[in-house]
Amino acid sequence: MAARRTPLNEAHRRLGGRMVEFAGWDMPVQYSSVIAEHEAVRTAVGLFDVSHMGEIEFTGPGALESANALITNDLSRCADGQAVYAGLLNDEGGFVDDVVAYRFSPERILIVVNAANKDKDFAWMQARAEGVKPVDRSDDFAQIAVQGPKAAGLVQRLTPVELSTIGTYRFSEGPVAGVPCIISRTGYTGEDGFELYCPPQQAEKLWDTLLQEGQAEGVKPCGLGARDSLRTEVKYPLYGNDIDDTHTPLEAGLGWICKFDKPGGFIGRDALLRQKNEGVKRKLVGFELTGSGIPRHGYPLLHEGQRVGEVTSGTMGPSVKRPIGMGYVPIALAAEGSTFEVEIRRRAVPAVVVKTPFWKKS
Repeated sequence: MAARRTPLNEAHRRLGGRMVEFAGWDMPVQYSSVIAEHEAVRTAVGLFDVSHMGEIEFTGPGALESANALITNDLSRCADGQAVYAGLLNDEGGFVDDVVAYRFSPERILIVVNAANKDKDFAWMQARAEGVKPVDRSDDFAQIAVQGPKAAGLVQRLTPVELSTIGTYRFSEGPVAGVPCIISRTGYTGEDGFELYCPPQQAEKLWDTLLQEGQAEGVKPCGLGARDSLRTEVKYPLYGNDIDDTHTPLEAGLGWICKFDKPGGFIGRDALLRQKNEGVKRKLVGFELTGSGIPRHGYPLLHEGQRVGEVTSGTMGPSVKRPIGMGYVPIALAAEGSTFEVEIRRRAVPAVVVKTPFWKKS
């Protein structure tokens, strides 16, 4: 089956984007170089096409209660115009997906899901939602992420909405470059910035205007490569690599997204409480290599000659300038300063568990 194309596909090709198949979509992995795009986001501003993400909506009386019962976080504690990061969990406490849920009002909730999981998530929600049933709105939105220390200045020049009133994980609605948008102060890079949700037929206009207007800031279009290195440096998990249906939020260091005292609970809560009482047996850690090499997804983690896990994500961090990675290890090896090896081309390269995130804004 041919890969799907976002509304910005032609724009990527005009800009010389190197296209690859990702999660069933034809997406740019880079335009110039991954390092140049990464640095643009850390020092100036970068644009990402994230229109491949899925959007699932609950509307009408009871929407809040219906959606809230499916996620680990608690939208009932949120104000209108606030978003939360959350998990959808199976009965064993493993991740069906990680999502961002937006509360417009008690009668309108939008849940943004990962591209590869959209159909699975929608079926899962439809089967479990009580009361209001979800609607797949994915084809009604394109999404552009504007990320970096100069992102707010760029977007502010193009919108009458006062961006200083939109805090982190808050959102508003209004025109950007004349295009109606949901303006969300969220992202996947560790930098300040916005994710702009707009009608697909107007996405190219918005993208082109941001690129043109952002020249003074040094804006760059950015691909999947930079998105991956940026999120790895701040230890943001990637579904299918660092979290999946066999790993729980407690093992992934994401217990904070689980509101155990939420009225009505959430799917997977009992399994997590059992795990909490028994103690987790493994944990997702961040590590850096103390020998030469770059850790890559799937490389074995070794301790005393025995395989104890594998690299879930790894790269040479362009901002931290050292080889970094993540992986699940037995709890005895999870403390900061613990050591093990990463097998790279049949060499056991020493590694040490370090404090994360690897990179922080100064």
